[in-house]
Amino acid sequence: MDLHRFGRAIRAVRVRRGLRQSDLGAKSGLSRTVVGRIERGERAGLTVDALIAVAEALGGDADLRFRWQGEEMDRLLDASHARLVDVVVRRLRALGWDVAVEVTFSHYGERGSIDVMAFHPVRRALLVVEVKSVTPDMQAMLGGIDRKGRLAPALARERGWDAEVVARVLVIWDTRTNRRRLEAHAASVGALLPAATRAVQRWVRDPVRPAVSGVWFVADVRRADGTRPSRHRVRLRRA
Repeated sequence: MDLHRFGRAIRAVRVRRGLRQSDLGAKSGLSRTVVGRIERGERAGLTVDALIAVAEALGGDADLRFRWQGEEMDRLLDASHARLVDVVVRRLRALGWDVAVEVTFSHYGERGSIDVMAFHPVRRALLVVEVKSVTPDMQAMLGGIDRKGRLAPALARERGWDAEVVARVLVIWDTRTNRRRLEAHAASVGALLPAATRAVQRWVRDPVRPAVSGVWFVADVRRADGTRPSRHRVRLRRA
């Protein structure tokens, strides 16, 4: 993130809205001094939470990006996303769900794709799954999940899936960063996806009415290098 450019942008929007630094500080829960340091692009002592707070107080968002070895970062993230999709698909199929991956749609100008769409033929339940290996822009993600949940029944009927209930689930790796990011937006996330992981897992095993909508944290059992941790026991001798 270019903090100098970020600070200039914050100041420009603040001035356009006729706000003082103290006014912006009150709206974002920060002091006037911190707002001034942000606008000057000072790095020392600033937190990501402070940058996000001041951006959201002005109706915007903070875009923090990590670049590493050009396209290698994109390939690494794509691999993590694909692996998480594979975990979800295998678990759903083992529980008797019919599964479709990357279901594209173009409906009255709304275009996109559903990561995983599954149908339970016994319970006639439809599951719309949004898969995220990392937490993206929260409002855009929630808006996308809501839109896909509305369009999914029509897409399911095209496949011969006559669903009686529709569930929406966000599947994400269980990491401290992801949990902290979702907790920071607990009100907006809870309004659309109120169910916790255990409730989602119970419903997926037996999808009875009413349908569930929630967040499913999935533990990553692999190390950063892609290998699985060893499970063999090590015997220690007593001193």
